[in-house]
Amino acid sequence: MAAVPASLAGRFKGSFAYFTIKDRMPQILTRVIDTLHRHKNEFFEEHGEKGIEAEKSAIALLSKLRNELQTDKPLVPMNDGLPDIPLWNQYLEYQRNLSDGNEQPSWFQSPWLYVECYMYRRIHEAVIQNPPIDDYDVFKEGKVQNFFESQQAIIALCTYLQELLKNIEDLDEKQLQEEFFKLLQVSLWGNKCDLSISVGEDNSQKVNPFKSLDDMKPFILVDDMESLWSLLINSKKRRTSKEVIRVDVVLDNAGYELITDLVLADFLLSSKLVTEIHFHGKCIPWYISDTTKRDFNWAIKQLQSANNKWMSRCGINWEGSIEKGVWVYHDHMFWTLPHEFCSMPQVATDLFAELQKSNLIIFKGDLNYRKLTRDRKWEFTVPFHQTLNKFHPAPLCSLRTLKSDVQVGLKPGQGEQLMTSEPEWMISGKYAVVQFDASL
Repeated sequence: MAAVPASLAGRFKGSFAYFTIKDRMPQILTRVIDTLHRHKNEFFEEHGEKGIEAEKSAIALLSKLRNELQTDKPLVPMNDGLPDIPLWNQYLEYQRNLSDGNEQPSWFQSPWLYVECYMYRRIHEAVIQNPPIDDYDVFKEGKVQNFFESQQAIIALCTYLQELLKNIEDLDEKQLQEEFFKLLQVSLWGNKCDLSISVGEDNSQKVNPFKSLDDMKPFILVDDMESLWSLLINSKKRRTSKEVIRVDVVLDNAGYELITDLVLADFLLSSKLVTEIHFHGKCIPWYISDTTKRDFNWAIKQLQSANNKWMSRCGINWEGSIEKGVWVYHDHMFWTLPHEFCSMPQVATDLFAELQKSNLIIFKGDLNYRKLTRDRKWEFTVPFHQTLNKFHPAPLCSLRTLKSDVQVGLKPGQGEQLMTSEPEWMISGKYAVVQFDASL
């Protein structure tokens, strides 16, 4: 087995990690500060002087954080009293020990994955320590805006789904497979709408998502859709009447992408390919546009009350699926820790046991891919399976558009060719993968 390469980090000048820590992360902090500042009057109306004091205090903490980042200060322990604090502080200790005590972990010297997660957790710390605004989601505005600006695409999706469900019983296996591939690709490309990559700028879906699927097919660099299909169709054929066939979806962005995931989930249930779907979101606001329980419930409520009949039909049906218990939402704190997924069996035994009940786990998006593959400078041809480092709770699949400089499982020469023709191919969101790993 070859040695494991170094983690992506800001110390590699010219890398996307370096650019992110130097430019993008301070911009994100500036936007958060600006958001709090713009809502000052609202805090005053709701909470009086206490609201203003809390806003000032949170901004002071965030400005200090931004300064620490920009001057590459050592990372410091956190102490806001939330249950995940011991794990965060142990992880800091672990990073200290890795450097043999030679240097304190700092923003540019430590792994990019760690410091980026750490920044989002510190943003939460700044807000949580300042009641009465401690419940405020500094990223909510952007998520809501993305949803409303993707309205036409959402209508197209809901309309397509409702038309499809009318005669889903009559589809033969080949037709069912075609629809599955279509909705899987819509969910895959839905991952383009990521606010952390656009630093919170509008990144909504403006066009009918079905129109461009054929044109985008060549940009899927690894396409394991056939393997997913055979897993699902074979489980359906073998299933006894009482047996549960469960798919877990580890969610990424709220707004438009979430709707693409819910449409895929509805199709999987309605076609009887699966019997229940478990969604996993974040328990705190995270990476600007990641889905929290609040975002999940808000999206379904928005659809229910929409004045488009297919949107509201979707919202009503999905609320029904939750009530029936065939859609289940979970938010475990592990998803907002800095750990690679291969440490889940030790760090979050309960979550790992939950995922072992699944027939298939779909991981959405770039951050999940980075945590699956341990965010390292792998050769492009290293097998996906190898980078998982024995993380196999169940058959799993990554649906991801590329927005960071890690990619594995490519054919010999494929990555190098792209490097020559399109130097930005790993970070532009133009390319995608559907990568499957079945081995347990």
